[in-house]
Amino acid sequence: MEDQEFNNVYAIPANFTDSGKLFGGMIAPRNAIEALVLILALGYPELMLIPMPTTVRIVVMVVTLIPLAVLAVMGVDGDSLFQYLGHIFRHFLHRRTLHCRRVGYRYGQQAPSKKKRKRK
Repeated sequence: MEDQEFNNVYAIPANFTDSGKLFGGMIAPRNAIEALVLILALGYPELMLIPMPTTVRIVVMVVTLIPLAVLAVMGVDGDSLFQYLGHIFRHFLHRRTLHCRRVGYRYGQQAPSKKKRKRK
């Protein structure tokens, strides 16, 4: 009888958890939808309502829409752009002021009063 060793270690590919994402696991669906909504919401007024020549419109749209779309698709710190903005607003609504104790200061005691000396 031969004693064979069995290898039960399996390599997990890097894209194992990327099943719910777009473009080969690069873009989350939420980020893609947010980017599309932001581009449409900002691109329509730039395209239809601003009275400019066509080349100026294209330049303005490239300067404003492409950075906004890239930021929305990438997200900030692992969250989508709207989640990050929600964190910022929640911070400003619920922020606290921290008070630090002074070193060497004695709390709860009256200031030393000057005693009057009696003259002899």
